[in-house]
Amino acid sequence: MTSQSPREIASGKGTVLAVGSTGSIGHLVVAEACRRGYAVRALVRRPEGAKQFPAGVEAVVADVTLPSTLPAAVSDISAIIFTLGSDGEGKAGAENVDYGGVRNVLRALDGRVVRVALMTSIGVTNRDSSYNRSTEGHDWKRRSERLLRQSGLPYTIVRPGWFDYNGPADRRLVLLQGDRRQTGTPRDGAVARQQIAEVLVHSLSSDAAFRKTFELISAPGPAPADLNVLLAPLRADVPGILDAVEDGRNMPLEEEPQRVRADLDAMVASQPAR
Repeated sequence: MTSQSPREIASGKGTVLAVGSTGSIGHLVVAEACRRGYAVRALVRRPEGAKQFPAGVEAVVADVTLPSTLPAAVSDISAIIFTLGSDGEGKAGAENVDYGGVRNVLRALDGRVVRVALMTSIGVTNRDSSYNRSTEGHDWKRRSERLLRQSGLPYTIVRPGWFDYNGPADRRLVLLQGDRRQTGTPRDGAVARQQIAEVLVHSLSSDAAFRKTFELISAPGPAPADLNVLLAPLRADVPGILDAVEDGRNMPLEEEPQRVRADLDAMVASQPAR
């Protein structure tokens, strides 16, 4: 089957695949995409996971850690929103889900062009935190970002702050670049889950979000009337560069595991023809 054109997303057509659809952000992404008129396909590991979705959502049973289950999930889609997470499964879970899940879904596309929104985390470039030392969660999420940048696909990468640690009046969104807030606490910034979902879905049809990576937090004040006004001033990532445009360069490619370097090489080799 052929993939739908990414242009169909901008016109409110096409099918969005939600990966991580049953999570605390994922189910809000599904609802938000439905609200905006998209056809939504939700990837679930078990059929009962589909019970929480609005009417009309297509649920497909698959496992991001099992590549053989993914071709049906990605057939005839126009976009993907990743909100998957390994949820305390340690180093193996971080590699297999946070990184491997993104790799496997992108591979399953088999050269088809779709728009992608990937959620990772604020502080994702902080390699020295106790959290990253114990789980390698930041490292593997960052590697998933690198895979996406090397894929040749149109993308947006969103690094939200702490979920729902913001106050009820903190609705003014702030978009940052460079990942410089790295205390590993809510002092780095917080944002409502619902607003994260809104930004992820909006990015699919936004030229202002194209090839951009940013941290997302909120501050006192009303929600923005136009997200593109916030997105437009951000710097786009540089094609061919592994990390986001303003990130520190503290993950040298030559020190990466051989299997990761092989994945990056394979992603470049499989880039869609222009």
